[in-house]
Amino acid sequence: MITISLHGAEFFAFHGFYPEEQKLGNKFIVDVDVDFTPVTDLREDKIANTVDYEKVYNIVEEQMRKTAKLIETVAQNIAEDIKMQFSFADKIRVSIKKLNPPLKGKVEYSNIVITV
Repeated sequence: MITISLHGAEFFAFHGFYPEEQKLGNKFIVDVDVDFTPVTDLREDKIANTVDYEKVYNIVEEQMRKTAKLIETVAQNIAEDIKMQFSFADKIRVSIKKLNPPLKGKVEYSNIVITV
């Protein structure tokens, strides 16, 4: 089993339940872990034989551009797109942190994690 990770990807996006969140936007941090069993010999040294983290980043970036009320929805879409691109993935974990969520007190971030 191999895990490819992309951690700390920062995005400014307009996700949020409240209209002002969708207008003002916020900073988000995305972490992705993809576990897979190689289907071919990795000594062939071909990127097609692994999970290309550049493609994973592009998937995350594309989904972060699409405004959603729930970051759970965004995370689910990211996981599904990764599975479509890399059908040999065994487990995909997506974490999205919303920095400074609009709450009454000071909160560094809220976080959701989806594993598929």
